[in-house]
Amino acid sequence: RFSKNMTKNKKNGNNMNSQEIVDNILNLSSYKTKVSVQVNSNKNKNKYILWQEYNTENGCIQEVVEPENIAGVKIIKKDNNLRIENSELDLKTIFENYNGLEDNSLDLINFINEYIQNESSFEEKNGEIIMKTKSNKDNRYLKNKTLYINKDNIMPTKLIIQDNNQNTTINIEYNEVELNI
Repeated sequence: RFSKNMTKNKKNGNNMNSQEIVDNILNLSSYKTKVSVQVNSNKNKNKYILWQEYNTENGCIQEVVEPENIAGVKIIKKDNNLRIENSELDLKTIFENYNGLEDNSLDLINFINEYIQNESSFEEKNGEIIMKTKSNKDNRYLKNKTLYINKDNIMPTKLIIQDNNQNTTINIEYNEVELNI
C-alpha cells in the first residue's frame, strides 16, 4: 500500500528535478510508514518491524510490530516529552523535558532535521535521489546518514546509518509509505 499526498505541489516525480524532490522531503508536514529495521552491534544483529507516524499535532509515534515479545510497545515523542506505553500490559511511562528526543535515529523526521542543520549534500544516481548528512552529535555509531528516495514516486526506500568508520550500524527499509508534502 503506497500512497502520496502532495498538497503544495501537483507534480509527480517524473516532472520534478532533484532539488525539488529534496525540498519536498525536507518540508514534510506528516508521514506514516512501516519500516524494517536491522540494528548491527559488535556481537549481533537485531531486526524489528515498526509503524512510524509523524505529524505536528501528535509528534512522533513508533509502535513495535515485531519481534512478538515486544509487539505493542509505543514510543511517543512530543513537546520535549517522551511517553512509552504498552497496551498489552497497560503500562505508561512519561519522561518530561526528556533531553534525548533529538537522538532517535530511526525517525525519518530526525534525518530531515539533521540534514537541515548539518553538513549535507545530495546526488541523483540510478533513478534515486541520495541525501547524505553527517551528524554533529557525539555518538560515533550514528555519524553518517544516507537516505535513498525513489525519483519516480518520491518515496523513501531506505535509510543507512553508519559509524565514524563507515560501518553500517542501522539499516532501515521503508515498506509502506504515506507522505504529506
